[in-house]
Amino acid sequence: MNDQIQPDGSAEHEYEHGALGDVEYTEFMELAAEEGFDVEDVEGAIEEAGHGPLPVLAVVGRPNVGKSTLVNRIIGRREAVVEDRPGVTRDRVTYEAEWAGRRFKVVDTGGWEQDVLGIDASVAAQAEYAIEASDAVVFVVDAKVGATDTDEAVVRLLRKAGKPVVLCANKVDGPSGEADATYLWALGLGEPHPVSALHGRGTGDMLDAVLEALPEAPRESFGGSGIGGPRRVALIGRPNVGKSSLLNQVAGEDRVVVDALAGTTRDPVDELIELGGTTWRFVDTAGIRKRVHLQQGADYYASLRTAAAVEKAEVAIILIDAAESISVQDQRIVTMAVEAGRAIVVAYNKWDTLDEERRYYLEREIETELAQVAWAPRVNVSARTGRHMEKLVPAIETALAGWETRVPTGRLNAFLGELVAAHPHPIRGGKQPRILFGTQAGTKPPRFVLFASGFIEAGYRRFVERRLREEFGFEGTPIHISVRVREKRGAKKK
Repeated sequence: MNDQIQPDGSAEHEYEHGALGDVEYTEFMELAAEEGFDVEDVEGAIEEAGHGPLPVLAVVGRPNVGKSTLVNRIIGRREAVVEDRPGVTRDRVTYEAEWAGRRFKVVDTGGWEQDVLGIDASVAAQAEYAIEASDAVVFVVDAKVGATDTDEAVVRLLRKAGKPVVLCANKVDGPSGEADATYLWALGLGEPHPVSALHGRGTGDMLDAVLEALPEAPRESFGGSGIGGPRRVALIGRPNVGKSSLLNQVAGEDRVVVDALAGTTRDPVDELIELGGTTWRFVDTAGIRKRVHLQQGADYYASLRTAAAVEKAEVAIILIDAAESISVQDQRIVTMAVEAGRAIVVAYNKWDTLDEERRYYLEREIETELAQVAWAPRVNVSARTGRHMEKLVPAIETALAGWETRVPTGRLNAFLGELVAAHPHPIRGGKQPRILFGTQAGTKPPRFVLFASGFIEAGYRRFVERRLREEFGFEGTPIHISVRVREKRGAKKK
């Protein structure tokens, strides 16, 4: 009953009505009108929940050219930290923005410098990864200073990345400064847009150029979306947890280097492997150590590449060393995969080394430390001996099936009606908010938008998610739930 699927298997209306077909969409909008919701608000909610990931705009440049000030101007509020000295921004920070009715993500980066060491090198690496992960780039140059050797080095970096670039000539506070901006044509990146990020001058024209550079939706890199493309499986986990050994075991031969020294793998390694009668693209990644911005050198770059590999995968196999206590690092890796919206399988490696006491304590640790992924399929394996490797493919297939599950709107609303009647939202401030109706606006992962008469508390949202899983499965996948509250009818008449 997924009437948006065409005879050839394509999802023609995926971006027009989210995951809703024309008939389902029409019926849903009639229901929304009956409940007193504004049509445009409902359409916006479906589009917002249904489009999947937003296109990404990276804002880069050398230190102290006004990148964070420009980001604040783009997002319309003072959120990025701004100070009149270089190097205030270090990590990549992502915000959501909207211009001319289109939404996108803005990534504020630290200043890029060449031939630097220590934390400055880490900041530069973050900026380089932001460029790699973006759909378009705003390159900010100080028009008063003009193009420096560092700016020229950034230009070479941008040309190598091959991403669309909008050149922002910042600190042009009046007509007299526009002449300085024209000198930046020499960078070879096209028209420099004279802007004053501090006062807002010229930012509208620059953002119009940004919308032309950004795709309507980010490129889908999932292997399964192409004709006959093998599905991508990322192996992630702490260093020395056995990722490379597991890859070699499923491949039936030594495809990647395995060593007792932690950190042998630096770059993600793609391997086409036939398993369970299906060809998969397994990606062996570098182990993720402590927090990325505390790392140095090759380990730092390895963690960034691993994060990129997870973004491109469809399912992540999170490998955990069953012989050791579940650590904060393990939990951070799980959170990264969940936030990326990937299907998830948790594999407990070195299971053959456990005694009864360790198994008892491991089960208690799983209940307390990994409660956030209690819905993920679990396999207990030994990459060294090959124990239970045959259970890996069924777990992957289960997770992918949950990741792609779609609940028809009619069935969802029948479920919501029964749920609200049996377990109403607690009364707060003399009022009892109610979920009126909802729809699943997207898949990969499943994304729901619920429409309510009042604010729905986080605890009740978690309860709804738990009941959705009990009713419809969704094993192995995160679920995204957004709630739209109906405006007061009196407010609409004003």
